[in-house]
Amino acid sequence: MTATTTAPLAADPAPAIKHPPARLRAWATRAPLLPALVFMIVVTQLPFVATLVISFFDWNALYPKARRFTGIHNYQQVLTDADLRHSVWVTVLLTASVVVASLVLGLALALLLDRKFKGRGVVRTLLIAPFLVVPVAAALLWKHVLYNPEYGLLNGLLHYVGGPQPDWVSHTPLLAVEASLVWQWTPFMMLILLAGLQSRDQQQIEAARVDGASDWQIFRHLTLPHLRRYLELGALLGSIYIVQNFDAVFTLTSGGLGTANLPYTVYQSFYQAHENGLASAAGVLVVIGSIVIATFALRVVSSLFREEVSR
Repeated sequence: MTATTTAPLAADPAPAIKHPPARLRAWATRAPLLPALVFMIVVTQLPFVATLVISFFDWNALYPKARRFTGIHNYQQVLTDADLRHSVWVTVLLTASVVVASLVLGLALALLLDRKFKGRGVVRTLLIAPFLVVPVAAALLWKHVLYNPEYGLLNGLLHYVGGPQPDWVSHTPLLAVEASLVWQWTPFMMLILLAGLQSRDQQQIEAARVDGASDWQIFRHLTLPHLRRYLELGALLGSIYIVQNFDAVFTLTSGGLGTANLPYTVYQSFYQAHENGLASAAGVLVVIGSIVIATFALRVVSSLFREEVSR
């Protein structure tokens, strides 16, 4: 007899799992973002493109049939006209002074709130409150409650001590606008710098105290270098917003007495003079300046994130 051996049947290979193409997977992950992207393009990019196109035309709304293409003439007028140049200078001066003053006061308040004391939470809430006020309401508050020459708080205090009764908005118009903006933006700087203070290496500070370093030496050699990135971030973000400020100038001085900044000049050109092309050119320059500042701000933010990740 011959033994017959039967070979085991080969198992059927498992069916291959078909994965969707990489491009299809990429579109599937991005699909939930498409509505937001479309909305952003419609709301922000299309109006900007329309503004850019109008900026190359001599276009007065009162004479719509007389519009004509003028190239970069509107931009040349923005940069060479004496009044427009003055508004650019006012914008730079207003932004620089408000940012610097807000940073200095915000740093002082942040150092105060970094210490532990009774009622710190209440004090922090009260100090944040000015930043939460609507800009127009804040400007009205300063105009009527503080600056009014007849019943304002400032003149009331001066009357109590026998001092003069000046008309603050008329005598110091730009300073009046700057003070209201500093009051509103100091809490913003304080929050950024307070976050920087609370991210310090406490062991390094304690080691410096053990070595006999004074509070001033610790602030100068440890705290201030650590806050450099946060100071840059506050300055850049503050500049982005303040360079576009319109509410304080419009509410306090209506652009008079040499306080008209570039956003207010855009308003005057568009709504009062009906010069659509000239106003569009000035608006484009404001946007370009904001984009330049925002680019530096994003670089500072990314460097802060890299430093936090590397710790």
